Amino acid sequence: MPIIPSAAKLPGPDSAVRVAALGGGHGLAASLSALRLVTSNITAVVTVADDGGSSGRLRDELGVLPPGDLRMALSALCDDTDWGRTWRDVMQHRFTSREGVSGSLDNHALGNLLIVTLWELLGDPVAGLRWAGALLGARGEVLPMASVPLTIEGRVKDNGVTGPLITGQSLLAKAGEVDNVRLVPQDAPACVEAVEAIHNADWVVLGPGSWYTSVLPHLLLPQMREALCTTTAKRLLTMNLDVNDAEAAGMTAADHLHVISRYAPEFSVDVVLADPRSIADVDEFKQAAAMLGADVVFGMVESSAGNAIHDPLRLAASYRDIFGDH
Repeated sequence: MPIIPSAAKLPGPDSAVRVAALGGGHGLAASLSALRLVTSNITAVVTVADDGGSSGRLRDELGVLPPGDLRMALSALCDDTDWGRTWRDVMQHRFTSREGVSGSLDNHALGNLLIVTLWELLGDPVAGLRWAGALLGARGEVLPMASVPLTIEGRVKDNGVTGPLITGQSLLAKAGEVDNVRLVPQDAPACVEAVEAIHNADWVVLGPGSWYTSVLPHLLLPQMREALCTTTAKRLLTMNLDVNDAEAAGMTAADHLHVISRYAPEFSVDVVLADPRSIADVDEFKQAAAMLGADVVFGMVESSAGNAIHDPLRLAASYRDIFGDH
């Protein structure tokens, strides 16, 4: 397949292309930062299994959805203007207690507190996120994957031997190569608006992100998986630049695709986007993509700093060309 070149400048976003972008954390923020340069019709669908840091504390203390990944998605959709940059920084700001003091606000992100405040006032997570998006001038909408908080569980492999059960995204994400991943509750209701967005999209973009804890959960939730398998939208899977992060130790890029096939054999993909520098065995990778029904498109999408971070302009150029060619 041809390699998509990087682009120094992109035209203004095309509001006609409807995109549902799925994931969580930094990976979803990377795809949203690129997609907002391509289209203004974006719906981000975010995992809600985070149980660490500020999100975990708010989830435990108040019984709410973990707001952190939702906050990051909203921040990524802010315009590159003084207004957008200021609100992005406000949402991402974290409080730090002065030395020697263990304060109740320590390490809380202001955006998390704002989102939870809106939820408590409005009594509706979707309405609260819409108000937050309006305040930020976000280019698109952010929705939770499920209407209740989820817990992710899995077992860690050690030299091919499956180990004990590990519960919680924060522990699982740094435990090593994982296996037997599942969500609790397994039959949790998906967010109705998120399911509708997937069915109404022209393109569904899944990934990049932590493969087991940010990407795979969308295929583990039954109503979400059904929507992803039955939508008439085309499906684009964006690969990670680092295929050997903490929860995917020892895995190849092809192994990542095999994980998708294993957990959701009925799920098919139209296009897999990868940076050629992250693929060690191209033939093996193409064969794995073919099992998903996908064409492989290679794009130079990594930041010029070479730090396994997607460059928004380069990734946007790849998305734009894929949307136009397929």
